[in-house]
Amino acid sequence: MSGTPSSAGDRLVRVGAIVFLVGALATVATMAPLFLGADPLPAPAYFVCMLMGAGFVIAGAGVLRSIAAGRRQARSAR
Repeated sequence: MSGTPSSAGDRLVRVGAIVFLVGALATVATMAPLFLGADPLPAPAYFVCMLMGAGFVIAGAGVLRSIAAGRRQARSAR
């Protein structure tokens, strides 16, 4: 382990990044057939692309949670 303490929202940021990457890969996979002249993928494949936005929101919530924890810690240090 690195020995550095993990912040309050670190786990949310990591999960959000993973969900975002899954959505990004799904976006590439659904757009590729359109550029290659193949048949488009079925509708559920396009719904998986929405994970990109969901991952962005999850990661943003983790950042906000880290900010709030930092503010609480700074306030208690005064």
